[in-house]
Amino acid sequence: MRVSVVGGGTITGGQERTAVAVGKALAASGHTVVCGGLGGTMEAVCRGAKSEGGETIGILPTDRRADANEYVDTAIATGLGHARNALVPMNGDAVLALAGGAGTLSEIGLAQVYDRPIVGIDTHEVPGIETVDTPEAAVAALEGAVR
Repeated sequence: MRVSVVGGGTITGGQERTAVAVGKALAASGHTVVCGGLGGTMEAVCRGAKSEGGETIGILPTDRRADANEYVDTAIATGLGHARNALVPMNGDAVLALAGGAGTLSEIGLAQVYDRPIVGIDTHEVPGIETVDTPEAAVAALEGAVR
């Protein structure tokens, strides 16, 4: 399945390690990563996925595919700025939310509008998010929710 991973564009070292581990776990289970395609969580999750031979899709806020981080296989330029946040959860079968700010929160809200299952690790406390502690638990929860 496609899993939209949402999280901050600026992250700490611990958050980076979590995002890399999420990308690895998703790819190891055969899932495609969908994200915003830039830095922070987006770069880290794509790096993790690529290290396991996974596929990555970046839905960019800019109008240039070249702006994607180096680990994005398919870059989709939108020119929409923050409005592209609607497209990230829309293009996943489920959403995995990591730590982030208002942009991440908007993607969580839109995931709920699109009725996507949402699993979170150290993310916003929002009703409707299944909270787990590890990337492996997140993958298992997402797989169970999409069946």
